[in-house]
Amino acid sequence: MKTAIIIGATGLVGNELLHLLLDDNRFEKVKILVGKSAGITHAKLEEHVIDFGKPQLWKQEVQGDVLFSCLGTTMKQAGGKDAQYRVDYSYQFAVASIAAENNVPVYVLVSSIGADTESRFFYAQMKGQLDEGVSRLPFASTSIVRPGPLYGARKNKRGGENLSVMLVKAFNAIGIFKKYKPVSGAQVARAMMQVAVAAKAGVTIYENNALFALAAAK
Repeated sequence: MKTAIIIGATGLVGNELLHLLLDDNRFEKVKILVGKSAGITHAKLEEHVIDFGKPQLWKQEVQGDVLFSCLGTTMKQAGGKDAQYRVDYSYQFAVASIAAENNVPVYVLVSSIGADTESRFFYAQMKGQLDEGVSRLPFASTSIVRPGPLYGARKNKRGGENLSVMLVKAFNAIGIFKKYKPVSGAQVARAMMQVAVAAKAGVTIYENNALFALAAAK
């Protein structure tokens, strides 16, 4: 019986993951660190509403068997590049570092297809920097999943995301951009559960194409 920790539990992937964990008998407790309440009550759920910028107030709560990192925003929602970087990189890296210090053994991160520190694109470069940063932390098992375009029900609608999913699906239908096949938030969450339970030693990166098989596994 394990304790899971989630950051980003109110987002598309994080919300799907939260419900999977609450329904899974292998986990006796699910701790979520959120900027505002998820509005969910459950006997297994322990919610901590925190200020991610003040780790001294909550770092003792990052205790458990696995940390799932699903935090993320858009430049528009955040209000600019610096604000997005703070959420997508700084906050996630800070929580991961604290989890490593607290001897949480397993870490699973939602990254993005195309993550690359050398990318010319801000988002891909930022994701690549986070992937590299957490890969150096001393977790027993680090899994980085890199989904393609995401789809599913979000609390905060992302029109650009919906358009990109539609375009990629159209291209996929004629055999183009198969690498970028859209994946649902539910599929990514199931894949994360699989790699967390398997807890493969060292650092493993799962590209988009691998997520479909993981999500379908029993």
